[in-house]
Amino acid sequence: MKQQWEIFLAFFRVGILGYGGGPSSIPLVQREVVDKYKWLDSDEFANILALGNSLPGPIATKMAGYIGYRVAGYLGMITAVLATIVPTIIILIVLLTTLSSMSDQPWVQGMTKAVVPVVGVMLAVLTYDFLKKSKAGIGWIKTGVLVILSLVLIEGLGVHPGIFITLILVLALVMPVKKQKNNIAQEKGQS
Repeated sequence: MKQQWEIFLAFFRVGILGYGGGPSSIPLVQREVVDKYKWLDSDEFANILALGNSLPGPIATKMAGYIGYRVAGYLGMITAVLATIVPTIIILIVLLTTLSSMSDQPWVQGMTKAVVPVVGVMLAVLTYDFLKKSKAGIGWIKTGVLVILSLVLIEGLGVHPGIFITLILVLALVMPVKKQKNNIAQEKGQS
């Protein structure tokens, strides 16, 4: 029961504080599941995020469902998903009803504009953390090439991120096999 409560609290905080949609929720999910509760390590989180981004639907809900399932099975999955979406539904109804009647007020316009740079900083910090992990895993040169390639394909040519992530995953699956075959051949040559 304690674990269900922790899952609920973790994803409720994400749901209530994830202003701006899925991308702004990602650093909050990371803080809860990696830093606070330690249900995942940073690499597992990055893998779930990459795979989740390649699938259709809202990222926060997909991540909540998978992480809840991983931590506490089907009940954990249901708890995490409900904790993620219920606050949003309630806030949406209350805020839209209230703010639509006051949308001309300067403080309402200022409030919505002031949140954008905060979300930008949260995403920049997450991006920097991922770049550091990439550097440790594949080095700066390959990381730089992938960043530039991603930018060109996704932003320049409009390729869906899921397609690009799928291609990278396929390459990652194929590349170690080649290295492993080379290592086996080298070991046989040394024998």
